[in-house]
Parts: sequence; structure tokens; C-alpha cells
Amino acid sequence: MQDGTPQPPRSAKRDSPPGLSHALPGAGLLFLREEELRLAQDMIFFALRDLTQAPDAILAEFGYGRAHHRTLHWIARKPNLTVGELLSILGITKQSLTRVLGPLIREGFVAQIAGRMDRRQRLLSLTEKGAELERKLYEAQRERLVAAYREAGGPAVDGFRRVLRGMTLQQGKDYLDSLETHRAAKGPRAGA
Repeated sequence: MQDGTPQPPRSAKRDSPPGLSHALPGAGLLFLREEELRLAQDMIFFALRDLTQAPDAILAEFGYGRAHHRTLHWIARKPNLTVGELLSILGITKQSLTRVLGPLIREGFVAQIAGRMDRRQRLLSLTEKGAELERKLYEAQRERLVAAYREAGGPAVDGFRRVLRGMTLQQGKDYLDSLETHRAAKGPRAGA
């Protein structure tokens, strides 16, 4: 603290991955000044831009955009997803979803069937064509994620998940928890 810059306590330094406290200002996380928060915004902006660049190019070939990507992603994550659940996840209006979902159904990427218990309920799942497109979009992002996770290392990945979860509103946290519970109930997947 010779230059007047506050230093994180020793325990915070010890818990940080090697080199991280020197790589990023405020990495001890105890002194979240406006500049560190602005830097976080900047990094999120560039990360999202770069993560979505390849899928955006694939979607453009079909005349689709990011709303179509989000829709395909969530239907893939939970087959037989109800329209109501999808509306809740995406946080959009029914009218907006209709503009996105309509072309996906008409062009054979998404199938819609009536619910078993409530025939008014609409269950959404990907067709073979839709699953192929969603997988292509996932693969376009997978390598960037794998490379970033490998570069950061295990403790940083856990910290990153905690930060993302902390940025998520309760409804999203609840949904992520339900997905995790569902995956745990199914047991380990083959080849995983």
C-alpha cells in the first residue's frame, strides 16, 4: 500500500488463481470501483459480440437472427417445452414469440403438438432439421467456450459461473436449478 492503492487482504489474494490478481485491476473483488465495473461491462460486450459472431453468420443464411437462436437453444435444452415456459424464459411477449416461432415451424425446424393433459397447451420440440441447425449453432460457439475455459482454468470457470449466476434474476436461477435437477435425475449421459 506504499503508492496509496488499497490492497486486498491476504486471504483474497490466496484464493485468486495465480497471476489473476496482477492481470486485472481489482481482481481481489473487495474494491469494486466504477472503473472495474465499467471494464466488466466492456468485457461482457466484446465476449458476447465474439461468441455470437459465428452463429449470426449461420442464421443469416436462413434469414434468421438471435431471437431464433435463443428459441432453438431453449427448445433443444428441454424437448416438449411449453409455449408458456418459453415465453417466461425469453422474457418476451406472445406476439414477439409468434414472429420468431412461426417461421421455425413453417420451415420445419420446430414441431408443435398439443399437450396430453391439456389439449390447449402447445409443446415444442425440434425436428431432425431443427436439431441439426441447433447443433451447428452450438458447435460454432463450443470451441470458443472450450478455449476460454481451458485458458482460465478450473477455479476461474467456477468463479465465472458464480458471477453469471449472480447477474441472473431469480426466475432464471430457478429455471437453471430445475434443469440441473432434471439432468441429475437422468444420471450420467453416455459419452459424457
